Amino acid sequence: MTDSKTLAYINMYAVLGTLENLCELDEEARGLLKNKKMISIGLDVAGGPAATLYFKNGYCRMEDGCSPDCTIKMGFSSCEKFNGMIDGTVTPIPSKGLLHLGFLLKSFMPLTDLLAKYMRPEPEALEDEHFFEISTKLMFYTITVAIAQIANHDAIGRFSASHIVDGDIYMGIKGACAATVRAKNHHLVTIKKDCGNRRSMMEFCDIHLARDLFDGKVNAVACIGEGTISMGGMISMIDNVNRILDRVALYLA
Repeated sequence: MTDSKTLAYINMYAVLGTLENLCELDEEARGLLKNKKMISIGLDVAGGPAATLYFKNGYCRMEDGCSPDCTIKMGFSSCEKFNGMIDGTVTPIPSKGLLHLGFLLKSFMPLTDLLAKYMRPEPEALEDEHFFEISTKLMFYTITVAIAQIANHDAIGRFSASHIVDGDIYMGIKGACAATVRAKNHHLVTIKKDCGNRRSMMEFCDIHLARDLFDGKVNAVACIGEGTISMGGMISMIDNVNRILDRVALYLA
């Protein structure tokens, strides 16, 4: 079972937050924002997450909290309404910044559509190696951020997080991308880079293995036995993260 509040946190930070990485990796995404002056979208969900997306000259970054100075503000009366925007069943009306509606229609929405193309790709699209690599890297960042959101908000995820000691967990795809899941007082935060001070680690041998794992085509335990997934440090941390990963699949299905 899943709950709408946890899903809202995942949609905010793991899904929309991946727009940062999309703009870093994809030329078409950068083109949608080319020569754009700073414009920001504040997203405020009643009883749920709040964040601000900043866009400028080809790039995007997300900050926690809905900035009072945001250019465009969209408020949502419930987590369900916000989740509806993400799955396309709810059309939000900005409470601030209607003069910038053109940016929403011509830049923001095409960006989210492009992200969806990578996150839920057509099988034939994955035959292109460049598309395959971007898609897999974006999935990696989405999944690693979702781990923290589930650990902090989902009842089963919080139980697993309660058994994780303080420290940094490195997760990576060798030669491709990396993230750090930082645990402190059983609260998890994902940093989208290798912070270098690992207490435990889990690394996939290459991007093709990572994709097969994400798509459920191979068994993680078998991969560990074969050595295609490397693990080290305090293994109990990895064990509990893997339990949370099982929940990620339910929420992102």
